[in-house]
Amino acid sequence: MSEPDTLVPRDRMPPWVWRAVAVFWGGALVALALRSVLASLHTLILLLLVSMFLALAIEPATNALARRGWRRGTATFVILLAVMLGFLIFVVAIATLVGQQVADLLVHSERYVTRTVNFINDVFGAHLNPARIITQIQDPNGAVQKFIKSQQGKVVDLSVTALTLVVEAFSVMLFTFYLVADGPKLRRAICSRLPAERQRRVLDGWELAIEKTGGYLYSRVLLGGLSAMFHWIAFTIIGVRAPLALALWVGVISQFLPVIGTYLAGALPVLVAFLDSPKEALIALIFITVYVQIQDYVFLPRITRRTMKIHPAIAFGSALAGAATLGAVGAVLAIPAAAMIQALISEAGTRHEVIDTHLTAIIPRRGRHERRAARKQHPTADTDDDA
Repeated sequence: MSEPDTLVPRDRMPPWVWRAVAVFWGGALVALALRSVLASLHTLILLLLVSMFLALAIEPATNALARRGWRRGTATFVILLAVMLGFLIFVVAIATLVGQQVADLLVHSERYVTRTVNFINDVFGAHLNPARIITQIQDPNGAVQKFIKSQQGKVVDLSVTALTLVVEAFSVMLFTFYLVADGPKLRRAICSRLPAERQRRVLDGWELAIEKTGGYLYSRVLLGGLSAMFHWIAFTIIGVRAPLALALWVGVISQFLPVIGTYLAGALPVLVAFLDSPKEALIALIFITVYVQIQDYVFLPRITRRTMKIHPAIAFGSALAGAATLGAVGAVLAIPAAAMIQALISEAGTRHEVIDTHLTAIIPRRGRHERRAARKQHPTADTDDDA
């Protein structure tokens, strides 16, 4: 048996090893470069996400005006102008309120400190000396005055941050305008690259995204408007200062900042009322707590029934995930995104008839006697009233 003409030495690695090493390190370098690019474009990507959210939200209103004979560009501009004016009114009202409170606090700081210390002594049985605390606050070498002096040098940084926010807001509005005004052209450009069946799927998904996002925005605006109106009336009756600004704060923050928005919204008016009278603060706190229950059990089910249906657990989890990923903006955008995903999943696949047992029986909302009769038939069934 003859030996082969050529033999591969045993100490030489196979040729594919060098290609595998080259592919591995090349992929690693590309991944690092891509990570660096994404980090540099983080702000731009976030602005585009916010713009897409706004574009989907105002698309129904733009389409409604377009059906009435408006040009899409004009309709989009008018709607965005209304959004900007509403946002500016909110910012100016809150900024004016904060400025007034800070100025009043600086002028009458001794009176507020004395009143607060006396309240703590009366309620908690403490024995604090108001005069001593005022002296410590006014001490130039004290911690309070050092903190105030340390914040004076940050005025320039605050101005730069405010200017950056203005530029970013203008960028969002510009992106949103083009996404909505040229929406049909954009969709035609995308669909021109796809077959007919794929086009229908893309357009159905796009329409679902518009429906869910628009429903989310309009439900939040309606709930925020109701909240602002009722809180304005209540704060006016209670005697809280700047009732309209505080009512706008409660309406906007409680509806557009998920999970913790309700607590942040109620904290500011209670604090402002506490500076004038602890009794007013207590009444305001009671009203805010009662209104939250009325909103959750009366207003919210009726409004979201016509706009965006999403399970509370899904909304809570998506808000936490969005906040962990993109901060407060991600928490706001996560809920309509979760609604779209939930709707897409519900439309996918084949549905089958569910067998009727006590584990799957849902008793509809009925009168008291009808509910009792239904419970006798299915003792362990869930009811719409319990949900």
